[in-house]
Amino acid sequence: MAATPALIKELRELTGSGMSDCKKALEETGGDIKKAVEFLREKGLAAAEKKSGRIAAEGVVGLRVLADRAAMVEVNSETDFVAKNADFMAYVADVVNQVLESKSNDIEALLQEKWAKGSGETVQDALKGKIATIGENLNIRRFVRFEKTTPGVISSYVHGGGKIGVLLDVEGPSDSAPLKEMAYNLCMQIAALFPKYLNVSDVDQDFIESERKILEAVAKNDPANEKKPPQVIEKMVEGRLNKLLKEICLMEQAYVKDPQITVKAYIANTAKEIGADIKLLRFACFEKGEGIEKKQEDFAEEVAKAMQG
Repeated sequence: MAATPALIKELRELTGSGMSDCKKALEETGGDIKKAVEFLREKGLAAAEKKSGRIAAEGVVGLRVLADRAAMVEVNSETDFVAKNADFMAYVADVVNQVLESKSNDIEALLQEKWAKGSGETVQDALKGKIATIGENLNIRRFVRFEKTTPGVISSYVHGGGKIGVLLDVEGPSDSAPLKEMAYNLCMQIAALFPKYLNVSDVDQDFIESERKILEAVAKNDPANEKKPPQVIEKMVEGRLNKLLKEICLMEQAYVKDPQITVKAYIANTAKEIGADIKLLRFACFEKGEGIEKKQEDFAEEVAKAMQG
């Protein structure tokens, strides 16, 4: 029996192996699904499915910047040991290059693309193959791609060997050394203080109202404010809200290398120095494993359970 598309699909669903591996296994076993599964297991290629449920919270943020575009990707692994593995790092670099040339806007679409480094397999197939090779669950978690549409630079910064990655798109004279230095310094600022927005005007109004309600409740429940008039409480709330907005908006943050001025003032000073307008267009910041709940291992409990069994 031939390796039909239906059989290949069935074998992939059973084993989690790549399309090309499933096709080869079926060809080697005459289209016998059971024997094909055994073939893949013997080759160590049917392990991806079993590993897919394990938490991958380690890994790295990889990026690459060209003159007209840039890409940044977070790829997760289960352990920090694998994240430092040369094979894993090479795979991350390949994923970054895939995103750099891609037109996809989300992970689902990216995974269905043809893998640039392969021969007919998809990005998802290649990922499953790498899971089988490395022996841990891996995950392409998120990516961002910037394409330059104005004069200027895309600057980047990677901290801690891929623990944090930053991209920043700046409009201005592309050949200006002070502009490039400013952009790099602001990338480090972003990595250090994790702003969520570029300007206060970018902040979602629902977020502002939600924070205001929280601050109002905190102020009203504080015994120290019991005798204060409502207008005083209101001013306190607005003051704290404005402080929060300055912390989460890059342009309003204190510049880390000179806390006496804001980032906005630092940009204005650089613009004056080079005699040209400068505008920050967008930024992205990925922290490896951000928001992923890591499994807490209790080895004493595991040993106790094993002894009971």
